[in-house]
Amino acid sequence: MCGRTCLTLEPKDLESCCKYNKTGHSKPKQPRYRNEFNCGKKYVPSFNVAPTDVTPVLVSAVHFDDSADSGDRLLVPMMWGMVPRWHKGDFRKHGLTTNNCRLEGLAFSKLYGPPLAAGQRCVILCEGFYEWQTVKPMKPSDRPAFFVHMPQDENIKMEDKSTWQSGNGGQLQLLRIAGLFDVWNDENGDKLYSYTVITFETEGPFSSIHHRSPAILETDAQVSDWLDFKRVPANRALNLLQPCQSLKWYRVSNIVNNSRNKSDQCNKPLAEGKSVDGGSTKGPVVPKSKMMQSWLIVKKRKIDEAEQKPSIDEKVKKEPKPDPEQKLSQEEKVKREQETEPIDKKPKPDPDVP
Repeated sequence: MCGRTCLTLEPKDLESCCKYNKTGHSKPKQPRYRNEFNCGKKYVPSFNVAPTDVTPVLVSAVHFDDSADSGDRLLVPMMWGMVPRWHKGDFRKHGLTTNNCRLEGLAFSKLYGPPLAAGQRCVILCEGFYEWQTVKPMKPSDRPAFFVHMPQDENIKMEDKSTWQSGNGGQLQLLRIAGLFDVWNDENGDKLYSYTVITFETEGPFSSIHHRSPAILETDAQVSDWLDFKRVPANRALNLLQPCQSLKWYRVSNIVNNSRNKSDQCNKPLAEGKSVDGGSTKGPVVPKSKMMQSWLIVKKRKIDEAEQKPSIDEKVKKEPKPDPEQKLSQEEKVKREQETEPIDKKPKPDPDVP
């Protein structure tokens, strides 16, 4: 499952991070960023990218230039959540959940099958994605959130962009996910490019977090095979998708639960949340940010107050029921006592009295 990502790099920085080697070239090539109108939707770097947001993805250059080599690459902004090509009207109201697609039935899908057959394969780029632990029974709001990323050089900290510069001894390793894209046309002829993330059953340590995970491409060779649809046919490309065994993750605050929270606090690790396989989920975790601490304190206070308020049923049980005897007048009480008095205790009439 993949429902939230983090991508804060500007297009120029993405071009630098996505350099690739190509046969016949002595130096690494850099993909060109190609801007698209996309019905007015623009790419905005964010610490909390949600479906319907626009992010740059890698595609084969031949999709936009017939004379290009299928091994060349472009960076193209596209909307997360594939819009069905047959949809009419507002692209936001097609009524389908298309941010993820299952690998198991991909080739036979009415929605995803045609883009796959047309070679419309893409690579979604992000610094990492957020995942909520769902393998344990708990309320959705109580599920711990984790930030998942690729292994980095020891000098690079995912939560600190100042360490991402290559001068510090390493370069940021982006997380690259296999996906499909399609093109939708509105009534005015404007195009909207949109994509979906391919997922499959989780294997390995990450299965302790979630039972499904995105199809991550770990090596440059895997990225090349996935994008070059003329060299690698669809069936072979799908068979190359395998569970990633090198993922790292750490615990983050649940402020990321709300997609409107876009601050840099979203991917900050909580105390005791370490970037190791099977990130620590035990023990109390305390946010490093004072803002997060105050937010969580207020939230806990509201929950405690709600739990302390007695329910209506409890109030009814606690309130003493009124004694019906208190409402009777003195005369009625005497009359009731006489009626309920045993017959043998009542005075018998004198037989001699006429």
